[in-house]
Amino acid sequence: VEWGHHRLALVDTGGWTPGWARGRNAERGRGSGGRGSGNRENSPDPLADAISASAEVATQAADLVLLVVDATVGITEEDAAAADWLRAAGLPVLLVGNKADGLGKPSQPHAELAALYALGLGEPLAVSALHGRGSGDLLDVIVERLGADGAFERAQPPADEVGGVALIGRPNVGKSSLFNRLLGEQRTIVDARPGTTRDSVDTIVEVEGGLAYRFVDTAGLRRKLRKGEPTEYYSSVRTVQALHAASVALLVVDAAQEVGEQEQKLARQILDAGRALVVVLNKWDLVDEDRRGWIERELERLLHFVGWAPLVRTSAATGRGIDRLLPAVDAVLAQWTQRVPTARLNEWLSEATAATAPPLHDGRPVRLRYATQVAVGPPTFRIFTTGELSPGYLRYLERRLRETFGFMGSPINLGVRLRTRWEDRGNGVEQPPGRSR
Repeated sequence: VEWGHHRLALVDTGGWTPGWARGRNAERGRGSGGRGSGNRENSPDPLADAISASAEVATQAADLVLLVVDATVGITEEDAAAADWLRAAGLPVLLVGNKADGLGKPSQPHAELAALYALGLGEPLAVSALHGRGSGDLLDVIVERLGADGAFERAQPPADEVGGVALIGRPNVGKSSLFNRLLGEQRTIVDARPGTTRDSVDTIVEVEGGLAYRFVDTAGLRRKLRKGEPTEYYSSVRTVQALHAASVALLVVDAAQEVGEQEQKLARQILDAGRALVVVLNKWDLVDEDRRGWIERELERLLHFVGWAPLVRTSAATGRGIDRLLPAVDAVLAQWTQRVPTARLNEWLSEATAATAPPLHDGRPVRLRYATQVAVGPPTFRIFTTGELSPGYLRYLERRLRETFGFMGSPINLGVRLRTRWEDRGNGVEQPPGRSR
């Protein structure tokens, strides 16, 4: 969700039941220590327990928890139990009263909302998911709370370090083994500090020459999930959190397994987050020559939308290719932060349009007046035109950008802004740098 120039990652937990908490606490009382396992084998509703376990994982990883209750029925036993658990866990909570469509009428005053104060979570916010009432106010409060807590600052990679590196991949592809192998290659952990989630740790690794790399959420890499924990859901929450804190993502793929939807989904998450990308084909030592060619073709087919990402073949078990990982990180990070001078960019634009003119828009020719780079990390460009550009032509321009300037391993944001001739003649509208009116 984007709101007020901020991007928010909203996670729908699916629900939480007090029975889950009772079962889990009872098991802890017996000394098992099984976080998130409860008494799953004997549970009358193991699916509900699994959903509740997922909810616990998501809330522990969140910067802000929204407790949504039905404002028309008052406080239920489940509402009270959830509020008690959230308070005991010390989590930041915002209380939301849903179905508040008629609570503002004189015949039905805000008594129902006022009753929610008894949950001890502060002032409830009235919304109606059905009609959208109060959604803007809710987003305003979320942004305000997250800003006050410094969550947006934590989501940005630190400016005084080499960008954070996140190891992303489905379970059991060898992320932890790769990380440990990197540490074993004559490198030293120089620091470990809290990361963006409540139980994560970012590890700063120094290599020869004084370069430092900040590996994001290494607690998530080292931690083994216990029996009964929602592995896939846990991994998806970790992925979102790690990408927010990283500049570079290493997408780890198991060369010995089938490549499919999960790799596509993770690659799209990395692309949507605007992070630099290196694809790591791990367990390369376990496949023969025939499969090596096949899996590379499969990767090219399935991940065609990130075909600009370099591929590094590794074996965490033997150490093969490990020495190429950090140089690849350096290379894509340099491309991710590359800035093209405006004069050179507009030379490129003239060459690109001369080679292939844009298609007509509403029967009229489209002129591309000039271009400018407005941001790095990822590189973001704005092209000022006299008409809309088709998706196909935008893909052509991106391809020409890569052919001319590289941007290996980096996504590119390419936007269009319409500009009229009247504006170009000068009415207080900014002209491109170096261009006279």
